[in-house]
Amino acid sequence: MHRNNLLQLLDDYSARFPEEAAKVERLREFVLSNSHCFDRELAEGHLTGSAWLVDLSGSKVLLTHHKKLKFWIQLGGHADGCFDILAVSLSEAKEESGISAINVVSDKIFDIDIHTIPAYKNVPEHFHYDITFALQVADSEEYIVSEESFDLAWVDINEVEKYSTSESMLRLADKWQKLKSNDSAKEIVV
Repeated sequence: MHRNNLLQLLDDYSARFPEEAAKVERLREFVLSNSHCFDRELAEGHLTGSAWLVDLSGSKVLLTHHKKLKFWIQLGGHADGCFDILAVSLSEAKEESGISAINVVSDKIFDIDIHTIPAYKNVPEHFHYDITFALQVADSEEYIVSEESFDLAWVDINEVEKYSTSESMLRLADKWQKLKSNDSAKEIVV
């Protein structure tokens, strides 16, 4: 089954973050109920892959001021039929930043989020079942703003709330801070 790898990743995530059980179960049910969950044509919603892309020091994250959504978020996008959601996250990070040398911090899910995407042109309102992986630039931090963004910015992780106060963005920043400040918190991604 083309969804088995994702379901295994969700099992691992659930074990590391039992406090997020309801959200994980909702995502799991969506995946099990929709064999086309990786396709953006699925009207009720679809899987997306996001990147928590940090700089060389691990103290800043690259955020995009998204043109369609009109707010600051992490890099990411649609799976478009790709069953390897980590590959989607990595590809989207490279595409949206213009940075080609990016390392995967861990092949385990860093965060999940389920959110509503408002209607846009001929696309009705739907859900994004978003899977985020932690990534880090390998050398150059110079980025190129793509057509999908108004702007990109390296944001100090302690100051993410100046760009976004969404629960998901603050949760991502908090998870990364715990990872950086406490060696015992490495179970977040390793």
